[in-house]
Amino acid sequence: MLDKECIQSRGFRNTVTNDEISGFQFDIRLMYYRGLWLSQIRPISVKIDGVPIPQEDILWEIEGETYKQEDLEKIGDIQWNVLSPATIHVKKKGGLEEGYHELEVDHRFSSSYMPPAMDEVLSFGSHQRRLLLVS
Repeated sequence: MLDKECIQSRGFRNTVTNDEISGFQFDIRLMYYRGLWLSQIRPISVKIDGVPIPQEDILWEIEGETYKQEDLEKIGDIQWNVLSPATIHVKKKGGLEEGYHELEVDHRFSSSYMPPAMDEVLSFGSHQRRLLLVS
Protein backbone atom coordinates (compact mmCIF):
# COMPACT_ATOMS: atom_id res chain seq x y z
CA MET A 1 0.00 0.00 0.00
CA LEU A 2 1.28 3.45 -0.92
CA ASP A 3 1.58 6.37 1.50
CA LYS A 4 -0.44 9.46 0.66
CA GLU A 5 2.74 11.56 0.40
CA CYS A 6 4.96 11.58 -2.70
CA ILE A 7 8.02 10.42 -0.74
CA GLN A 8 7.20 7.04 0.70
CA SER A 9 8.15 6.11 4.28
CA ARG A 10 9.23 2.61 3.20
CA GLY A 11 12.22 2.00 0.96
CA PHE A 12 14.63 4.60 2.40
CA ARG A 13 17.96 2.84 2.87
CA ASN A 14 21.59 2.67 1.87
CA THR A 15 22.45 0.64 -1.21
CA VAL A 16 25.31 -1.83 -1.48
CA THR A 17 27.35 -2.59 -4.61
CA ASN A 18 30.23 -5.10 -4.53
CA ASP A 19 30.02 -5.32 -0.72
CA GLU A 20 30.44 -1.53 -0.32
CA ILE A 21 27.83 1.10 0.51
CA SER A 22 27.53 2.98 -2.77
CA GLY A 23 24.63 5.33 -2.08
CA PHE A 24 21.04 5.39 -0.92
CA GLN A 25 17.56 4.91 -2.33
CA PHE A 26 14.00 5.98 -1.64
CA ASP A 27 10.58 5.41 -3.19
CA ILE A 28 8.23 8.02 -4.62
CA ARG A 29 4.69 7.71 -5.86
CA LEU A 30 3.22 9.32 -8.93
CA MET A 31 1.18 12.34 -7.85
CA TYR A 32 -0.82 12.42 -11.09
CA TYR A 33 -4.23 10.92 -11.76
CA ARG A 34 -2.97 8.58 -14.48
CA GLY A 35 0.26 6.85 -15.49
CA LEU A 36 3.03 8.56 -17.44
CA TRP A 37 5.21 7.34 -20.28
CA LEU A 38 8.85 7.54 -19.23
CA SER A 39 9.46 10.06 -22.01
CA GLN A 40 7.10 12.46 -20.23
CA ILE A 41 9.19 12.52 -17.02
CA ARG A 42 11.61 15.41 -16.63
CA PRO A 43 14.76 15.08 -14.48
CA ILE A 44 14.15 14.96 -10.76
CA SER A 45 16.13 17.15 -8.39
CA VAL A 46 17.08 15.68 -5.03
CA LYS A 47 18.43 17.32 -1.88
CA ILE A 48 19.48 15.37 1.19
CA ASP A 49 19.96 17.38 4.37
CA GLY A 50 19.92 20.54 2.23
CA VAL A 51 22.70 19.36 -0.11
CA PRO A 52 21.77 19.07 -3.82
CA ILE A 53 22.63 15.79 -5.57
CA PRO A 54 24.27 16.08 -9.02
CA GLN A 55 21.95 14.98 -11.84
CA GLU A 56 24.40 12.32 -13.07
CA ASP A 57 24.25 10.61 -9.66
CA ILE A 58 20.49 9.95 -9.85
CA LEU A 59 18.90 6.83 -11.38
CA TRP A 60 15.23 5.83 -11.70
CA GLU A 61 13.99 2.28 -11.15
CA ILE A 62 10.53 1.59 -12.52
CA GLU A 63 9.00 -1.89 -12.55
CA GLY A 64 12.40 -3.47 -11.79
CA GLU A 65 14.31 -1.72 -14.61
CA THR A 66 16.87 1.02 -13.92
CA TYR A 67 17.27 4.12 -16.11
CA LYS A 68 19.59 7.11 -16.25
CA GLN A 69 17.76 10.41 -16.14
CA GLU A 70 18.98 11.45 -19.60
CA ASP A 71 17.63 8.20 -21.09
CA LEU A 72 14.04 8.71 -19.89
CA GLU A 73 13.15 11.17 -22.64
CA LYS A 74 13.94 8.52 -25.28
CA ILE A 75 11.67 5.81 -23.81
CA GLY A 76 8.12 6.23 -25.08
CA ASP A 77 6.90 2.65 -24.79
CA ILE A 78 7.21 2.06 -21.03
CA GLN A 79 4.80 3.55 -18.52
CA TRP A 80 5.10 4.49 -14.84
CA ASN A 81 1.86 3.16 -13.36
CA VAL A 82 0.01 5.36 -10.90
CA LEU A 83 -0.21 2.43 -8.43
CA SER A 84 3.51 1.54 -8.49
CA PRO A 85 6.23 3.49 -6.70
CA ALA A 86 9.43 4.44 -8.51
CA THR A 87 12.69 3.86 -6.66
CA ILE A 88 15.18 6.69 -6.91
CA HIS A 89 18.79 5.54 -6.55
CA VAL A 90 21.40 8.11 -5.54
CA LYS A 91 25.11 7.43 -5.93
CA LYS A 92 26.91 8.63 -2.80
CA LYS A 93 30.08 6.88 -1.69
CA GLY A 94 29.56 5.63 1.87
CA GLY A 95 25.82 6.31 1.73
CA LEU A 96 24.12 8.05 4.62
CA GLU A 97 24.70 7.79 8.35
CA GLU A 98 22.09 6.08 10.49
CA GLY A 99 19.52 8.54 11.83
CA TYR A 100 17.09 11.15 10.59
CA HIS A 101 17.56 12.88 7.24
CA GLU A 102 15.66 15.65 5.47
CA LEU A 103 14.85 14.56 1.93
CA GLU A 104 13.52 16.96 -0.72
CA VAL A 105 12.51 16.06 -4.27
CA ASP A 106 11.13 18.15 -7.09
CA HIS A 107 10.08 16.60 -10.39
CA ARG A 108 8.16 17.64 -13.46
CA PHE A 109 6.45 16.04 -16.43
CA SER A 110 5.15 16.96 -19.83
CA SER A 111 1.52 16.38 -20.62
CA SER A 112 0.21 15.11 -23.93
CA TYR A 113 -2.50 17.77 -23.96
CA MET A 114 -0.26 20.77 -23.15
CA PRO A 115 2.24 22.54 -25.44
CA PRO A 116 5.94 21.71 -24.82
CA ALA A 117 6.54 25.25 -23.56
CA MET A 118 4.46 24.32 -20.50
CA ASP A 119 6.99 21.68 -19.34
CA GLU A 120 8.53 24.16 -16.93
CA VAL A 121 5.14 24.95 -15.42
CA LEU A 122 3.68 21.46 -14.97
CA SER A 123 5.15 20.15 -11.76
CA PHE A 124 4.39 17.59 -9.11
CA GLY A 125 5.83 20.24 -6.81
CA SER A 126 8.51 20.16 -4.23
CA HIS A 127 8.07 17.46 -1.62
CA GLN A 128 9.91 17.22 1.68
CA ARG A 129 9.97 14.48 4.24
CA ARG A 130 12.00 13.66 7.32
CA LEU A 131 12.94 9.98 7.19
CA LEU A 132 14.79 7.63 9.52
CA LEU A 133 17.58 5.52 8.08
CA VAL A 134 18.28 2.36 10.05
CA SER A 135 21.24 0.12 9.22
